[in-house]
Amino acid sequence: MQSNNKLPSLENINLSGKRVLVRLDLNVPIDDGEIVDETRITETLKTLVYLIEKAEKVIILSHLGRPTEGCYEERYSLKPVASRLSQLLNKSIPLARSFDELDIVLNNFDVVMFENVRFQVGETKNSSELSSLYAKRVDLFVMDAFGASHREHASTCGVINFVDQACAGYLMEKEITALEKVICEPLSPIIAIVGGSKVSTKLEVLSNLMQHVDYLILGGGIANTLLLAKGINMQASLVEASMLSFALDLLEGKYGSAEILLPDDAVCANSFDDLINISEVPIGEIPENSMMLDIGTLTTKVYREVLIKAKTIIWNGPLGVFEKEPFSYGTKAIAETIVASDAYALAGGGDTVAAINQFGLAQGISYISTGGGASLEFLGGKVLPAIEALRKNLEVVTK
Repeated sequence: MQSNNKLPSLENINLSGKRVLVRLDLNVPIDDGEIVDETRITETLKTLVYLIEKAEKVIILSHLGRPTEGCYEERYSLKPVASRLSQLLNKSIPLARSFDELDIVLNNFDVVMFENVRFQVGETKNSSELSSLYAKRVDLFVMDAFGASHREHASTCGVINFVDQACAGYLMEKEITALEKVICEPLSPIIAIVGGSKVSTKLEVLSNLMQHVDYLILGGGIANTLLLAKGINMQASLVEASMLSFALDLLEGKYGSAEILLPDDAVCANSFDDLINISEVPIGEIPENSMMLDIGTLTTKVYREVLIKAKTIIWNGPLGVFEKEPFSYGTKAIAETIVASDAYALAGGGDTVAAINQFGLAQGISYISTGGGASLEFLGGKVLPAIEALRKNLEVVTK
């Protein structure tokens, strides 16, 4: 399979005297104002350092979380990120909350971060008006937010239509190269592990993965939804009832022939914070008002036996509430099995990366992607909007 993702490269552009707008994925986990995992920040440094050295001015864009569009919410502010970047780059990086403030600050600073793009009205709707506001202040747009490249938003796609030049950053190129290794040169058996709490967004991607992998190992809310579709009472567990019809089609093989592995037992409690009333029971015997918070011992054993035979592993999403010690066993055991296997292992997604780092296993994973949903969609064969926009821009420039 040949690559169809040739993009305009930063290396081929003269940055001297230019103002550059760079879209990064700095959507890092923050707890009480402190960054919990800064992987996505450190991965952007190569592109940022290059731009700062070569260009006249650099404006940084990113989103953080899912705020109410058009409203400023302190908990979703990029202040902690701007502060950390300032430390890492040994350079003061102010945070501008509006376009007027951005213009003023740019007079005195070479590098400025714009506040969370999702505070702007029209960002997620790919507003042409907002896109042009981003573009009118710069000569070049650099897309280096692979983790947001599956979103057709103003700061990821729309802006490309209003700038003279647009290209991919170093991280974007690195991500695509690693993912294409899985697509173009996969070794079988190919196993995808999909978990986490984001149900509907991943369920749709599974229909594509079913056609490309040999096994799907499921956990978290996704597994719960499929188990519910099979008629199993999941009690208070996280499920998405609106996706039951789709889940049933998935189970019946309507989207592909991959073998789906679901939990046979569960570690349960009444809430995430209930560290006392914990039980391990077979699926179908979850206590009333209780929820599944991790896969059980039997499920972990079955999953590990399948995984150890893999030659290619795709991992996106933890299999339980790994942040809490009583519910971390399943995710940790799976991570350790991946490290012990001979497979080329690609892991992605914020929670997945956080889990890998928590267990100290990062060095054992072949490639850790900063993209979560973007990685899954790319591997599932979907055309990512930002990649398509950059590709079209290349076609226009080269004509």
